[in-house]
Amino acid sequence: PMIQPPIMKALTTEKERKTVMTSLRKVTKLEKIIFPVVVVLFTALLLPDVAPLLGMLMLGNLFKESGVVARLSDTVQNALMNIVTIMLGVTVGATADGTTFLQPATIKIIALGLMAFCFATAGGVIFGKILYVATGGKINPLIGSAGVSAVPMAARVSQVEGRKYNPTNFLLMHAMGPNVAGVIGSAVAAGVFLILFSH
Repeated sequence: PMIQPPIMKALTTEKERKTVMTSLRKVTKLEKIIFPVVVVLFTALLLPDVAPLLGMLMLGNLFKESGVVARLSDTVQNALMNIVTIMLGVTVGATADGTTFLQPATIKIIALGLMAFCFATAGGVIFGKILYVATGGKINPLIGSAGVSAVPMAARVSQVEGRKYNPTNFLLMHAMGPNVAGVIGSAVAAGVFLILFSH
């Protein structure tokens, strides 16, 4: 919410920010079930090292969309999610050594992450502008900023910024598309790095 809006504003015109996007088509239940299966199969064949990470992401998606494992879906979304978050927080906190963490290298890593986030936001908005021109003004370039893998905050930022310039704008669901694509892209990139650095 602090980093993205100035970049979005600098790279788009007021006319582009006011673009209203039409409502999305109804997605069938079959499509919702096929999507996670196809994503896992495709990425696992392309990059086997990514299979566990994307497999877990898509398994949760499949639980929710199938509608036949309501108890498992509820557990994964609530109890298990909270347990894993607590365990990760405790283990990372318990093993974080102050002398190792409080180093100039840490600030460099944070700065690099910030730069990457800014470049990703700018790249998404620029690609959104290209699509705006290619479709004759049917795509709001602000949704491009949601292509970073910060789910769902980046999509909400696109929604909030879009409504500032046109109160009738509802960009949230449109922005979730590039948002989820950003998560999948990040997992694939992580898989590529795993392959590069493990050999």
